[in-house]
Amino acid sequence: MTGDAINYDSLLQKITTWSEELGFQQLGVSDIDLGKYEKELHDWLAAGFHGEMDYMARHGCKRSRPQELVEQTVRVISVRMDYLPPDCELSDRVLADPARGFISRYALGRDYHKVMRKRLQKLSDKIAEEIGEFGYRVFVDSAPVLEKALAEKAGLGWIGKHSNIINSRAGSWFFLGEIYTDLPLPVTKQVSENHCGSCTACIDTCPTRAIIAPYKVDARRCISYLTIELHGSIPVEFREAMGNRIYGCDDCQLCCPWNRFSQPTAEQDFFARHPLDAPTLLELFNWDEPTFLKNTEGSAIRRIGHRRWLRNIAVALGNAPASDKIISALKARRLEYREDEMLLEHIEWALARLGRARARSE
Repeated sequence: MTGDAINYDSLLQKITTWSEELGFQQLGVSDIDLGKYEKELHDWLAAGFHGEMDYMARHGCKRSRPQELVEQTVRVISVRMDYLPPDCELSDRVLADPARGFISRYALGRDYHKVMRKRLQKLSDKIAEEIGEFGYRVFVDSAPVLEKALAEKAGLGWIGKHSNIINSRAGSWFFLGEIYTDLPLPVTKQVSENHCGSCTACIDTCPTRAIIAPYKVDARRCISYLTIELHGSIPVEFREAMGNRIYGCDDCQLCCPWNRFSQPTAEQDFFARHPLDAPTLLELFNWDEPTFLKNTEGSAIRRIGHRRWLRNIAVALGNAPASDKIISALKARRLEYREDEMLLEHIEWALARLGRARARSE
């Protein structure tokens, strides 16, 4: 089928239907003019808010200029897929129990990169079956793509004060994915206005004050960055505020009023792997590396590796009520990792903190 013979309005309707059949909750199409967002990105990078995430600045303007990343791109298809597990322990209960470790709800099931990428490839294959070969490339948080800006332009929602996409009918508990394409599809309508209004719940709730101003996040202060992206030592000034959050942080979403409209996912790949929805810190801290790798197989958690896993849990144990079991576990790891300066630093911090807590209670 030649380009001239394609009815792009009809094709978009079919693509939307196919996307729903593949498990996506919404699909939109945007053009590739991201000039407004490019300036915001450059200002954010210039301020150093990306911390150790050097990949955010590594590719020049490719992130904000889709046609430079994939030649011939004229449209971007954006999709969203709900991920909130229906069967997991309530986040508030886990966060309120210092003996347990909180893992961001997005990471409780299978790695979303794999799930989303496979579905987007199937969607692309459907399009090719319909019209023949066309130019495209699939992305799921895997290349220099300004996915939130593209999702906002495609009408999937608006960028909230916490920098996540919010949908008025679905909240913010969803993943994003994109197809860059040379098909001149009709552009879908962008959300006409930002609906955060005067609400500052996410700013007020953030444990480490990472949302330094509306729509501006200093990643270096963010618990998700500290527990996942940061490779070295977690700054001492943030450790107490981390509480029992050992992989990511959902506080800015948990408090968002729009999430009263969110729906649990029906996608079984995102269902919680027990006991990760409400694990005890001591159980997780006792995993050796083979156990960690086995229990996180196919999970996004595996990317941080066993050392950073233990680092994060050591901080959480230091924030827990002092007990003989916790102190013994920390001392055992201290002996095991006495040559690992980074990990040893966090274990020593936890032991010192627990020692001070015990001294105050005596």
